Amino acid sequence: MITLLAFIVALGLLIVFHEYGHYQVARWCDVKVLRFSVGFGKPFLVRRYGKDQTEWVLSAFPLGGYVRMLDEREGDVAPEEQHRAFNRKSVWQRSAIVAAGPIANFLLAVLLYWVLFMLGVNGMKPVLGNITPSTPAAFAGFQKNEMITKINQEPIVTWQDARWILLSHAVNKIPDITVETVSQNGGTASHILDLSGTGPDDLNEDFLKRIGLNIYQPVMQPVVGKVVPDSAASHAGLLPDDKIVAVDGKPIADWEALVQQIRSHPGETLSLTVYRDTTTLMLSVVPDTANEPGGKAGKIGIGPKTDPTLLEQLLVEVSYPADKALHQAIRKTWETSAFTLQMLWKMIAGDVSWKNISGPITIADYAGQSAKMGTAAYIGFLALISISLGVMNLLPVPVLDGGHLMYYLVEIIKGSPLSDKAMETGQQAGMTLLFVLMAFALYNDINRFVSG
Repeated sequence: MITLLAFIVALGLLIVFHEYGHYQVARWCDVKVLRFSVGFGKPFLVRRYGKDQTEWVLSAFPLGGYVRMLDEREGDVAPEEQHRAFNRKSVWQRSAIVAAGPIANFLLAVLLYWVLFMLGVNGMKPVLGNITPSTPAAFAGFQKNEMITKINQEPIVTWQDARWILLSHAVNKIPDITVETVSQNGGTASHILDLSGTGPDDLNEDFLKRIGLNIYQPVMQPVVGKVVPDSAASHAGLLPDDKIVAVDGKPIADWEALVQQIRSHPGETLSLTVYRDTTTLMLSVVPDTANEPGGKAGKIGIGPKTDPTLLEQLLVEVSYPADKALHQAIRKTWETSAFTLQMLWKMIAGDVSWKNISGPITIADYAGQSAKMGTAAYIGFLALISISLGVMNLLPVPVLDGGHLMYYLVEIIKGSPLSDKAMETGQQAGMTLLFVLMAFALYNDINRFVSG
């Protein structure tokens, strides 16, 4: 229910802002707006407001929206209102109206990031955990417990900063990245990280692990803090506060050792020695099999019992005064927009896997996850999706805003609009392309869901 509600709120907010951009600029250009619709298909709620009696509509299919304007190409227009028809406006006014939707999404992202940076953003300190052998990080000489302070002279405060900058450099194939760190005893070091060997499939959500950098995890006792309902652990009878001291007779010292034992035995029966209060129990569990980039891994559906004080030591809050927060918000929006375009181009060129394209199922999942994490995480999610919507709509694909802007650019160059036949052909090609992309995104969503 939380996921569904978070997805509906996100979708509604982003659609309304996007379409309101079109609506407001159309009003400024004295174009009569006939309908403002959230969703497509049959309307189920209609209200009329304003001097033009614009219809404000909620429609049956919620994935999108539109603003319908007075246009002689779509029906007869009374002579006294022809000057208010969209098609009668100059190419510059039409371009401004079309571009206003994506621009509204960028402005929304700036607003959301501004609020976020003023309130404060929580993040994990970029402290290194175990360095995976035979990876770029291992070859660069990183050590466990080092904390990243700079990447190519850019200050790093959180793991989010580190991941963002390293991923950007990897996408742009920047060689020999200089990463500065500080150790627990205050000593500094400089590491040269070579990411030239990263392939298209490495540039995903597991990017840091792929290059060998793991987030530091405090040593935790093998005590169960959470049991996922209807999981292998719940079927085996595990309960919160159970302490797992051995697996198949092999002593378990900490939570990480427990995880490794479970992950390395997918689908195999394991015997767990469990301390519960003053009683020792023997429980059998069969880890579920999950498909991961490195192969199959076992999971039983438990989480550790954490010590809040240990986690607080690894957290940092970053906040700014209003003026600097606005500067950071604009910068973040710009960098994210540029990076999104880079990733799209790299996908087309084959340098980045098309598996990174997500559809509505993944977006809904992330909406729910971020909502459960708190207000700040949800605001950040909204800003990111708003940027993605803005960028996607500016792509030069017919039926999208960017496609209309492409038509208007041709009109400016040749001095007259494209023919109706050319525009119709473009619309058909655009619809086909969007259908293929949506089908691919849904395939990726389903594949993620099935593989876990």
